Amino acid sequence: MIDIMKIVIGGVLVNNFIMSKFLGICPFLGVSKKSGTAFGMGMAVTFVMTIASFFTWLIEHYILIPLGLNAFMQTIAFILVIASLVQIVELVLKKLSRSLYQALGVYLPLITTNCAVLGVALLNSTEGYTLVQSVVNGFGSAIGFTLAIVLFAFIRERLATSNMPKWMEGFPGALIAAGLMSLAFQGFSGLI
Repeated sequence: MIDIMKIVIGGVLVNNFIMSKFLGICPFLGVSKKSGTAFGMGMAVTFVMTIASFFTWLIEHYILIPLGLNAFMQTIAFILVIASLVQIVELVLKKLSRSLYQALGVYLPLITTNCAVLGVALLNSTEGYTLVQSVVNGFGSAIGFTLAIVLFAFIRERLATSNMPKWMEGFPGALIAAGLMSLAFQGFSGLI
């Protein structure tokens, strides 16, 4: 149980994919103008990361390793799993929440190439996690992604209504805020 808690805390705070590993920056900067859209993206990524962690572990341990294809086909197999899951998320959002689907726009299909999603699948493999640890790591990392993108969206919403110097309005101010957030997350590095 302690190992599971370490994995969750590590994924959410200590080894946050956006703030510590700098993976998944494209949706972090692109979808974080409004907190509702950022939360929707975070939930979509949470679903894909968690389920992808489950399926990639199964594919690796029951197909790739027994056939001796792990070294050659691992990345391709993982990307196919992720792409399939993103298609499912896209279809569900299009059917259930048309407004969120339109707000996410091009960033929804880009979850397929989101390096944070592929990164967690590859990290599970290199760390030698069990099935449960892989799923927990995928979920914890996705919650960390969601936390970072939603906090950043709140900051950007506040910056948009603030009286700031002209040179800091818009994207420059957002990049400075992202850098400061990254520094704040580095404070968690000694937690585990």
